[in-house]
Amino acid sequence: MEMFNYVMVLASVIIGLGIAHLLQGVGGIVQHPRREKTYWVHLLWVAAIFLRAIFWWWFEFRLSTIAEWTFALYLFVLAYAVLIYLLCALLFPRDLAGYDGFKDYYYSRRAWFFGLLVIAQAVDLADTLLKGMDHFRSLGPFYPVALAIVSVLLLIAMRTRSERYHAAFAIFTVVYLIAYPWFSFDTVG
Repeated sequence: MEMFNYVMVLASVIIGLGIAHLLQGVGGIVQHPRREKTYWVHLLWVAAIFLRAIFWWWFEFRLSTIAEWTFALYLFVLAYAVLIYLLCALLFPRDLAGYDGFKDYYYSRRAWFFGLLVIAQAVDLADTLLKGMDHFRSLGPFYPVALAIVSVLLLIAMRTRSERYHAAFAIFTVVYLIAYPWFSFDTVG
């Protein structure tokens, strides 16, 4: 077994657990729609993190070109997977006791959620650089500019409770996550 395949088995399990957590959360809402008050902005972030998790598998394939794996690289890939899992876990707590539905929960955990997303931005940059400078340059100037802009928007989201801001940012993120891969990552190679 190639080292890439070996590493990705465990990383894929971690990502799969995160995706399963999101799907269970959505399934719980569908099964018991009146049990908890839903919030459409929260559900958009569920969609965004779901997309990020499934795209992660696609994007990480480029690591298959790395000939020599180090323990640090192994830990990095696993840490990235754990970070995505934590984002999934934050969106659906085990229960909402003490919260008045998902809206109340979302705003009370926004610093954690968006803070992890800021960290994910830095990890994504490191991940991109690990794939080589040719890969980084192939993304064009849009990639670092978008990374910087989104990081600033995430920092604002950590601090503000503005429902308009959070709604606009959630819509922007889902549209961005749907559009960007179609235009930039048509193929793995």
